[in-house]
Amino acid sequence: MRISEVLRRKGTAVMTIRPDATVRDMVRVLEENRIGALVVSEDEGKTLVGIISERDVVRELNRVGGSVLDEPVRNLMTTDVYTCVPEDELETLAHTMTEKRVRHLPVVVDGELQALVSIGDVVKHRIDELQAERDQLVDYVHTSYRST
Repeated sequence: MRISEVLRRKGTAVMTIRPDATVRDMVRVLEENRIGALVVSEDEGKTLVGIISERDVVRELNRVGGSVLDEPVRNLMTTDVYTCVPEDELETLAHTMTEKRVRHLPVVVDGELQALVSIGDVVKHRIDELQAERDQLVDYVHTSYRST
């Protein structure tokens, strides 16, 4: 299965935040939308300049304390962002996420942000695939058993 198939089912909406927004604003957006990361963009999601996750905030909270909430997102965001394209295979993406220890990968085409895929999306689609295979096998066994 390719990323494009996942996006057809999931959709392509991406939550973004500006690099000059505060971490407090970022945390509020994460909580309101029940998500774990935001793409950092200066042009409302057309291009990405970074990504920031709840993990980034927790690490910095541990290091400097509550004052981190008043810092700009740009101070915590990851700028060396791993990305993928719609043609990438889901299995390849799963390996990349595991090896690089990232939970979110922006989908980029010709330098423009198209979507965001999370490890949860990967797991959900793998479970759906396994369920479909299971259903086919059960149906095959039942059909074969009835015809004997």
